[in-house]
Amino acid sequence: MRPVYVVTGGVSKFAKARPDKTFQALVKEAYDYAREDIGLEQQQFNEIVDGSVASYFSDHFARQLMAGIMAHDYLGLCPKPSHRVESGGATGGVCFQEGYKSVASGDMDVCLAFGFETMSTVNTWKGNEFIALASDTNFDYPVGGFYTGYYAMMVTRHIKEFGTTVEQLAHVSVKNHANAYHNPYAQKRRRLSIADVRNSPMVAWPLTRLDICVMSDGAALVTLASEEGLERLEKAAGRRLPHVRVAAIGRGTDAMRMADRPHQSYDDFLRYNLLPGEDNPTDRTYYKELWERGFRYPGVHSFRAGRMASKKAYERAGIVHPLEEIDFVELHDAFTSSEIQTYEDMGLCRYGEGGDFAASGQAFMPTVDYGLKLPEPSRCPVNPSGGLIACGHPVGATGLMQAVFALWQLQGTIGKHFGDDTLQVPNARRGAIHSHAGTGTYVTVSILEA
Repeated sequence: MRPVYVVTGGVSKFAKARPDKTFQALVKEAYDYAREDIGLEQQQFNEIVDGSVASYFSDHFARQLMAGIMAHDYLGLCPKPSHRVESGGATGGVCFQEGYKSVASGDMDVCLAFGFETMSTVNTWKGNEFIALASDTNFDYPVGGFYTGYYAMMVTRHIKEFGTTVEQLAHVSVKNHANAYHNPYAQKRRRLSIADVRNSPMVAWPLTRLDICVMSDGAALVTLASEEGLERLEKAAGRRLPHVRVAAIGRGTDAMRMADRPHQSYDDFLRYNLLPGEDNPTDRTYYKELWERGFRYPGVHSFRAGRMASKKAYERAGIVHPLEEIDFVELHDAFTSSEIQTYEDMGLCRYGEGGDFAASGQAFMPTVDYGLKLPEPSRCPVNPSGGLIACGHPVGATGLMQAVFALWQLQGTIGKHFGDDTLQVPNARRGAIHSHAGTGTYVTVSILEA
């Protein structure tokens, strides 16, 4: 496997609706941002690019099959190779990893990974129906088919199992909206209080409207390159280009239906699911006590695929203590509850401690005033961009948006791109991006290093 670098990236403005542009033009907006950032004209850039991977969640929104090749053509890349990936909410994260594989394998030296969604083409109720098709249409979909309902069920179990509170959920929303206030590409740039979150309209208890991401139009793109590809880009640009290395990727998959996910024994949990840093007597005793109180894994409070993706990425990157060795995480917070669940899956805290971690201050930016009394200092900011809840969730673009923001963090160029360096994580050297589908069916974790 060859080393793979992320050299440049771009995002379109995320918005509830972008009636000014087709999906192809939204991709072009992100593409132009990426190539202009390294000072290349379109013809120069396209001569160097070997091909692309396209990412979009649903054919239904665009009412167009094979939309990926239409965007590839719109960028002027035909007849170079391209293919489309689809993995539910994790589509962008899988696209990033497929682009990585194209370069690491030697198939390409420069690969564009781009994603988009234009969800405003349908009414919200119809969009929710399309999204619900990512659940089992013979089982889950006919008896609800409503993702907020699924996640409400998960978090009520988390509340019963671990004592998580609705105020802890609200901390996630306050944090991510306040971060997005400084991100000009975000859809929802608001300062909120805990009361604002809890008093917003209830959707499925305990999740309110401000606990949930929104449908969006938008696109994102990253350029992945081998050492040879990087040299070609730098030669064309006439200068050294700041780039980051993809240190590792990991992926996990679980059964589509939560009812099909079997509980593991305590011994199997230790054998297959402990992260490197948890393999010690203290954590083993902690989990043994949870088991004796009735805890079962994975249950509906945890994402087994998320733990597998994290475990593989950490092992490949040599990470033992994620909270100490990762400087920031951009993760899939379609719901405040899923961010808390993912803290645990990624080992930022142990299972059962996600609620406390959410309100501790450790996942907050040290440079943002949240209007909250946080008991602990920042350690590993989570979603410094604002995440899906505040940036928006044009599904095929989301995982790639995370990659772009991680690139800028590791380049130390947040101030350049946002016009404000408030969201720059100090001395960021290593970041993780996490993309998630369905009720935890596909999950990707990628580690990027300066």
